[in-house]
Amino acid sequence: MKTKWGFALVVLAGILLSGCGYNTMQAQDERVKSAWSEVLNQYQRRADLIPNLVNTVKGYAAHEQQVLLGVTEARAKVGSIQATPELVNDPAAFAKFQAAQGQLTNALSRLLVVTENYPQLKADQNFRDLQAQLEGTENRITVARNRYIQAVRNYNTTVRSFPSNLTAKALGYKLKPNFSVENEAVISKPPTVDFAAPAKPAASAASSP
Repeated sequence: MKTKWGFALVVLAGILLSGCGYNTMQAQDERVKSAWSEVLNQYQRRADLIPNLVNTVKGYAAHEQQVLLGVTEARAKVGSIQATPELVNDPAAFAKFQAAQGQLTNALSRLLVVTENYPQLKADQNFRDLQAQLEGTENRITVARNRYIQAVRNYNTTVRSFPSNLTAKALGYKLKPNFSVENEAVISKPPTVDFAAPAKPAASAASSP
């Protein structure tokens, strides 16, 4: 008899948890973790490209120390943050991570603007290959961020909605931080990469007779 009652309670608990959003929250939490892992992979891919990019630019524009140092320091700041799976449950740590990545994005954008002043650098095949890889990585970052944003929105909606919010409160499920900027479209736009051949110097005007 006790065994039957125990089994009945287990079945009842399963039905109640399912009806109160437990299974949905579990599935959505896993999707958030998966999306976050991809965000980190793409950010790491970008970080790995930077040393070669900086060294290549330095070979043609060594006196652009301020811009080069800005990129190097921004990369170091990103690397100092422990971007673990648990970071998505810590709003303060997440905001710090987002700010550091934003600074690196801005530093890279300034670096690419500076390269426009060096035709020989723009013509360098290694630099052009690095630009192509950077552009592809920035696009992947944008896609990964968007997937994470949507996954967190779905999860947070479930956590806030009745009656699943009761289950979330009882089991300790909390809202997760999300990417948030004043203008997401502008910030997430990949740096412009110009593959046009360097312009030839204009021919000198003929001397007047």
